[in-house]
Amino acid sequence: MLSVIRVHLPSDIPIVGCELTPYVLLRRPDKSISNDDVSDFAPLDGYFLRYKWYRVQSDKKVAVCSVHPSEQATLQCLGCVKTKIPVAKSYHCSPKCFSDAWQHHRILHDRAASAVNENGNEEEELFGRFNGSGSGNISASLSSSGSSPSLANGSASLYPAAATQRAGGETLFEVGRSKIYTPTAEDIGHVLKFECVVVDAGTKLPVGHVSTILTSRVIPAPSPSPRRLISVSANDLMGHLDADGRISSSGTFSVLSYNILSEIYATTELYSYCPSWALSWPYRRQNLLREIVGYCADIICLQEVQSDHFEEFFAPELEKHGYLALYKKKTREVYSGNFNAIDGCATFFRRDRFSHVKKYEVEFNKAAQSLTDALLPNAQKKTALSRLVKDNVALIAVLEAKFSNQGGDNPGKRQLLCVANTHVNVPHDLKDVKLWQIHTLLKGLEKIAASADIPMLVCGDFNSVPGSAPHALLAEGKVDPMHPDLLVDPLNILRPPSKLAHQLPLVSAYSSFARMGVGPASEQQKKRMDPTTNEPLFTSCTRDFIGTLDYIFYTADSLTVESLLELLDEESLRKDTALPSPEWSSDHIALLAEFHCNPRPRR
Repeated sequence: MLSVIRVHLPSDIPIVGCELTPYVLLRRPDKSISNDDVSDFAPLDGYFLRYKWYRVQSDKKVAVCSVHPSEQATLQCLGCVKTKIPVAKSYHCSPKCFSDAWQHHRILHDRAASAVNENGNEEEELFGRFNGSGSGNISASLSSSGSSPSLANGSASLYPAAATQRAGGETLFEVGRSKIYTPTAEDIGHVLKFECVVVDAGTKLPVGHVSTILTSRVIPAPSPSPRRLISVSANDLMGHLDADGRISSSGTFSVLSYNILSEIYATTELYSYCPSWALSWPYRRQNLLREIVGYCADIICLQEVQSDHFEEFFAPELEKHGYLALYKKKTREVYSGNFNAIDGCATFFRRDRFSHVKKYEVEFNKAAQSLTDALLPNAQKKTALSRLVKDNVALIAVLEAKFSNQGGDNPGKRQLLCVANTHVNVPHDLKDVKLWQIHTLLKGLEKIAASADIPMLVCGDFNSVPGSAPHALLAEGKVDPMHPDLLVDPLNILRPPSKLAHQLPLVSAYSSFARMGVGPASEQQKKRMDPTTNEPLFTSCTRDFIGTLDYIFYTADSLTVESLLELLDEESLRKDTALPSPEWSSDHIALLAEFHCNPRPRR
């Protein structure tokens, strides 16, 4: 007979919007062990599994801390309540927690200031008080720069009393009848109960004992402060917001580039400072999707996308939001024998804005093979290939715009756009390999440019800091022969240095911040830029590294930057933490630029 051996959850902490999928280990009638589902539609020897999920509501209700969502809240910011900030953001687990988070938290107050009731006498019942160890109300004042908000705790219940009570003061509300359950906002602060039992397919009656799991209390999904789009154009966009909140105008489009941190690289060993629940893929994928969709970009370039995650999650989910997808996975598996443990580059584009014309795939392993065949004797090939072969790829898409910017002089002329998406994942000490791969990609793009009059974008994680030889090649079109990176060239693949050049008029999109006029927004963004390189101070921030590795380059003769997604600063990342974090689910930040296609003269 079918029997349940063990049931457990991969994550101890349930989060709103993130699927809970219990692991159910079965002993089948033939005595074999399996974790395959056995549904009532396909019983096994007359038996199937029945699942139920319950929300456990008790007399003692709790709120959770907005900074440390695995902790119970003991304080609430009254300023948040008065300015109508979402209540979940107002809770803190201790005075120190609130004090440490104040600089970040104050931004919420500033943005909601216009909604503050000038009378300032809201009824106490609106404050959403919650259980505390003492009675009555406590008001505290924390010293900080600027005005300090007041805090409150009390003894009133945060949640309404349950309609009926069971023994022990608990009520079970059934919330699901499938194996997988996604917590909702109504579950916040409550424990969930999962039940699994073998059922006789004939009688529909349970057989044997019921296996159960109780989760921790459900916590809300942490949400960072939204990043604004900052205009950098001398003339503001002559466009409007469409139904999706995107800026639309003739010839204008937006591009997002984002290394999302593949699951296979997101290990607790590398990111021990990130809570395990926030590092889990079920949580991160939902948080990443929410962030990516929120940017409403016309073109999305993602790096470190696992092949199974592309096929099973990102492609179908983004299709629901109007995107078509292209994908190129790396040429070898990270873990031998696991086909899914391969990451790659994924490019998405809005089907109402662009159509797909052509796709090019660059495999640097093949380029390495061709290079060694042409330049090196057989005795040196094996050593050379072991240095050059790093499995990296680039995905190049030629798209046709469904909008026009040509005006009356060129009626009916096609507006094409070439978008390159790459991840140059090469160890830091192999400077020659990194530079060679980027040079190889640029020479391929030059061939495309020679065959068509086409604007170009080069996006990705180049693992190259500003001032390095790869960055110089991209941004300046050449590398100084005396650049120290050229000293690392054991295979002589970078010589003569004069060959390290290209003719594409590439400019880094984010360097536009350095050229902005005077104003509060421009001054804030300039503080987040390196004045010596005109690049962001960082696009990746971990405990071991902070610096810029990601870029969006564009051909300046055919495209103009109109606006950029604001940069983060270290203050925006919570105190004493790094990326990834509960708010930001990658160790990189997303870059987004809006461009205007310059009308091309008729030839």
